[in-house]
Amino acid sequence: MPSTPKPLSQPRTRKRATSTPAHALAAQAVDAVLDKKAVDVVVMDMRDVSGVADFFVICTGESDRQIKAVAEAVREQVREASGELPWHTEGLDHLQWVLLDYVDVVVHVFEAEKRAFYDLERLWGDAPSEPVPEGGRAADIALLRRASAAETAG
Repeated sequence: MPSTPKPLSQPRTRKRATSTPAHALAAQAVDAVLDKKAVDVVVMDMRDVSGVADFFVICTGESDRQIKAVAEAVREQVREASGELPWHTEGLDHLQWVLLDYVDVVVHVFEAEKRAFYDLERLWGDAPSEPVPEGGRAADIALLRRASAAETAG
């Protein structure tokens, strides 16, 4: 009996592979970008302002090499910690704005000029945001701690 042909293109759904909470995945991404010395790291809570993602992690790399290293560190450390891989990745060919889309969390790694031009913090100005303090870690971000507490209280 002949097999049924598969459609030429499968519809893509935006689903994550694991049940890691979005705030935990964002924290993993924050620590990864900090490990590679990204600067001006900001976390934005998008839950009440956008259906695109729950959190944005935005940072700046100071060279092409660093931008690539930051993106690779996020991919590797998040995979090791939670088994997650990005649903979609863009920008690795030009290294001016690398985007790693984990569905609930989107990580933006910018070079400084592109970050200033696109100014996501202003564009999404209604979203609560918090910069990571100098020398800080994800555990220092009150916005992520509140999200974790809210989920626990649930």
